[in-house]
Amino acid sequence: MNHTNTQDEAQKKAKPLTPKVKELIGSTKSVILATVDAEGNPNSSYAPCVEIENTFYILVSFMARHTKNLAEGRKISMMFIEDESATKQMYARERLTIEASASQVERDSEKWNTVVAGLKEAHGKVVDVISEMKDFILIALQPVKGSYVNGFGSAYFVDENLEILEHRNDANHQPK
Repeated sequence: MNHTNTQDEAQKKAKPLTPKVKELIGSTKSVILATVDAEGNPNSSYAPCVEIENTFYILVSFMARHTKNLAEGRKISMMFIEDESATKQMYARERLTIEASASQVERDSEKWNTVVAGLKEAHGKVVDVISEMKDFILIALQPVKGSYVNGFGSAYFVDENLEILEHRNDANHQPK
């Protein structure tokens, strides 16, 4: 079998789809989190979130492992991904992966009050209860860079504003 011809045919058929980064973010109410602890041990989790002015905010408890990792300013990766029940192809689920910096928002500051109101609007009255609990802190997740995939042959690099930089056209997608 001639893999070069097969690859060329696949690339012709797999034209990049129009990026819909903002639509994907808007269709989700939570973010998947990947953090590491002081020893470098990975931890994956999720948290309900809200986006305000291109920064994502999560209200999280110190009872969760990821909160300490976030509060100590370690590296974080976040992911927004298409719902499994809505995807046509499990290997090509639409997804946005973002490297971000984490910082804590001071309790009862103007920013705290604005973001907690946004979280309440997005997630309901439970936010009134948990925002008063002293073990909950508000974390700002500021995008640094990332990647967006919305199908086979349709992957993009994104910048800190989640704007498309360029189409990823890796040579690594070759059959063996």
